[in-house]
Amino acid sequence: MNIPDPDLDRLRLARTEGVGPIAYRRLIARFGSATAALQELPRLAAAGGRASPPRVPSRADAARERDAVHKMAGVLIFLGDAAYPEALAETSDAPAVQGDPALVCQRSVAIVGSRNASANARRLSESFAEALAEAGLVVVSGLARGVDAAAHRGALRTGATIACIAAGLDVSYPRENAALQAEIAQRGAVVAEMPPGTEPQARHFPRRNRIIAGLSLGTVVIEAAPQSGSLITARLANEAGREVFAVPGSPLDERARGANGLIRDGAHLVESAADVIALLPAAFSRSVSQPNLGFAAAESTYETPVSERDAVLALLSSAPGESGELFIRRSS
Repeated sequence: MNIPDPDLDRLRLARTEGVGPIAYRRLIARFGSATAALQELPRLAAAGGRASPPRVPSRADAARERDAVHKMAGVLIFLGDAAYPEALAETSDAPAVQGDPALVCQRSVAIVGSRNASANARRLSESFAEALAEAGLVVVSGLARGVDAAAHRGALRTGATIACIAAGLDVSYPRENAALQAEIAQRGAVVAEMPPGTEPQARHFPRRNRIIAGLSLGTVVIEAAPQSGSLITARLANEAGREVFAVPGSPLDERARGANGLIRDGAHLVESAADVIALLPAAFSRSVSQPNLGFAAAESTYETPVSERDAVLALLSSAPGESGELFIRRSS
């Protein structure tokens, strides 16, 4: 006889074919538990005209995933848990994640921006993050090269940081940030929605971006091209009623057009961490303001591979550059 395991059943439901975060929340609300929802899936599939029920991971499969997470000093956190971040729970597609419950529930600010960042943008990202962390805020970013990596490094100098990744908890992407990811796992938290062993794919990055925006009271954009994933993160933050900040840049630099556009559409213009702190809410509140930006961010290619020619062209601009370019892993 199989004795129900609520945590395993919640993981099984989250990993069921065709069940995303929104469907997960609706199924739990309708049937009261993941165990009951799993029992009803065959009937729901038949009523919906499916010839066969959706594929559901076995308890053994779910147990192996849970054990793999625990071996990496991670913990599973599901929507509805007391340890689940309140701010993230208020988003419509809040995912199951893994991580350090204490850290992910603290006041946090996201810093995002160009992967092919200018030297000025990297310095700004580091200095913003260092000052924000010193002020007691957790700095959230996506562990991409450029602005993201600089933000994590700056925050680690004075406080804590959370890296939201688009791969499994045990996969480093980009590879050049493997050592940084390991350091964040030791001194901060690494958050992933994908199962261990999952390699990043283009469709995973928008999902990663919504976690960055959802965890944070506000999002700071430092350099972003018009078709960048950073603008998607800003849009998601705005839709969730969070603050959106942007650092202005030269109109001659293509990488500054996205941030300048955000300011034109109503984002807060900021030039220092002090500006961000002054405008940041004291705490997350369910009475958050409604979206107030007028921009419509286009879908982008996010962090899909580009040709060497495209990479070189993206680095060329009027601004100086530099040469040589949900699962949570707990801090010890």
